[in-house]
Amino acid sequence: MKQVTLIPGDGIGPEITEAVKTIFNAANVPVTWDEENAGQTTFDAIGELIPSTLIASLNKNKVALKGPITTPVGKGFKSVNVQLRQMFDLYSNVRPAKTTPGVNTRFENVNSVLFRENTEGLYSGLEIFDERLQIADSISRVTREGCEKIVRAAFEYATRHGCKRVTAVHKANILKHAGALFLSVFREIAKDYPDLQADDIIIDNMCMQLVVKPEQFDVIVTTNLFGDILSDLCAGLVGGLGVVAGANIGDEMAIFEAVHGSAPDIAGKGIANPTALLRSAIMMLHHLDLKDEANRIEAALEATLANKEECTGDLGGKANTMQFAQNIIAKL
Repeated sequence: MKQVTLIPGDGIGPEITEAVKTIFNAANVPVTWDEENAGQTTFDAIGELIPSTLIASLNKNKVALKGPITTPVGKGFKSVNVQLRQMFDLYSNVRPAKTTPGVNTRFENVNSVLFRENTEGLYSGLEIFDERLQIADSISRVTREGCEKIVRAAFEYATRHGCKRVTAVHKANILKHAGALFLSVFREIAKDYPDLQADDIIIDNMCMQLVVKPEQFDVIVTTNLFGDILSDLCAGLVGGLGVVAGANIGDEMAIFEAVHGSAPDIAGKGIANPTALLRSAIMMLHHLDLKDEANRIEAALEATLANKEECTGDLGGKANTMQFAQNIIAKL
């Protein structure tokens, strides 16, 4: 039995979390939940965004499943997601984007995985504001070590999963230091993987290519800001944030998460789609080497998604959150 930290989040988080727990229980997944929380809910309750009990649970279990979290809006509140990534050096943000039968999109045969550097770049928190001159500076800090870790993770994933191509996305033609460092590290590491096609593309061209011929890409690796933008773009190619998984992975810890927002406008109505969190949980099972359980749940989910009537309203169906979960369970 494996123990996992469970962070329900807020908004629709508790509802979709309950759906995933119900499916796991029906599938007899050998996981026990150590439930903690973070964000707006805990801040309102105890005045802390990330309580010490959550930190202790993460340090103990090393694996977590996280629902959507709201960070209070206001000066001085740093994103909970960013804090967790930097606190535990979860340098690799992994976002698969795959076409799903039954989920209607403009594209077919999309099957890519994006590796986004998760702790550096323009999200390093190195910002300066000159009140007198009204000038804001944001520093993009990129280190050789950070580049090496994310690029190596992308190539290793491609090797393990039988992928053929790894593409680096950059802006080295303008960012003469930060962009050039990332690109040079990519080219150096690519030499260690001669069986893989390795190429690079400038960020603006990449955006165009993704909306023209997205099926050409396999594994994509890039820096923090570009990865943040591209991962949502890729999600849009396959049905949106409500149907894609996400993971934040470091050398010692991994947090799997729903990448969409907390949707407070529909919270408590029982109509939220749990697919994104469930797919993240399936990624977690593969990480825990529970591959049989992961494959069973994934097959049941995809069979359900293929039948629109059994899906939630955002996918054109009539099911509520728990009815959708029961439809998946019926196919296990």
